[in-house]
Amino acid sequence: MRKICLVIAYEGTDYVGWQYQPNGLSVQQCVEEALQKLTGHNCTVYSAGRTDAGVHALGMVCHFSTARDLPLSAWREGMNSFLPAAIAVRSAREVDESFHARFSATGKHYRYTLLCDPVRSPLERRTSWQLKSDIDLIRMRVAAAAFIGCHDFRAFRTTGCSAETTVREIFSVTLTQQGALVYIDIEGSGFLKNMIRMMVGTLVDIGRGKRPVDDIVKMLHSPGSVGPALTAPAHGLCLMQVYY
Repeated sequence: MRKICLVIAYEGTDYVGWQYQPNGLSVQQCVEEALQKLTGHNCTVYSAGRTDAGVHALGMVCHFSTARDLPLSAWREGMNSFLPAAIAVRSAREVDESFHARFSATGKHYRYTLLCDPVRSPLERRTSWQLKSDIDLIRMRVAAAAFIGCHDFRAFRTTGCSAETTVREIFSVTLTQQGALVYIDIEGSGFLKNMIRMMVGTLVDIGRGKRPVDDIVKMLHSPGSVGPALTAPAHGLCLMQVYY
């Protein structure tokens, strides 16, 4: 048996997320169906994590085991011939038996995109959260520094999160602006359900002047001492890379 690792990109608008769900089509289902057509047998795909409905990915990592002896180029080109236009295998490599897409990962990089423009953008509408007024990036950068390091992020998870511990380490939070677009890049060891969207929502509220800059410190050290985090829309979020 061979173990193959794929890096997959997808535009998540029309999917219920990465993982199988009873209420619609998932990215995982599309990938496994394409593998079945390519190999002639069912393959279970194990991913680096889950993305929610509407969230996108440039670098989702997954692995599967197969007895088929195909060249690596065939895994990419063959898979892409069976996948819908919104999903694509970017690369394929063979890994040793000890590799696991989820448990071998050491960190992830997510990017959230804001569109600061009073006029909607037909080209950016599926991949950014439109804010119809400017935001104060200086306030947001000052506030974002509080996220860096190991903290208890219980105030930044949604109801139904099943994580055993709410402590996570954030490596970096970077805000950059290119024209009307603002990119919030967050790198960390791992994330709770909706954690990044709630981090972004809180930063946006601070940038709009709706929260004081020190609210993040209070939320991390005294959960419940201030109002709950705003959850940013799913469609502005993209999984950029998984680190190993």
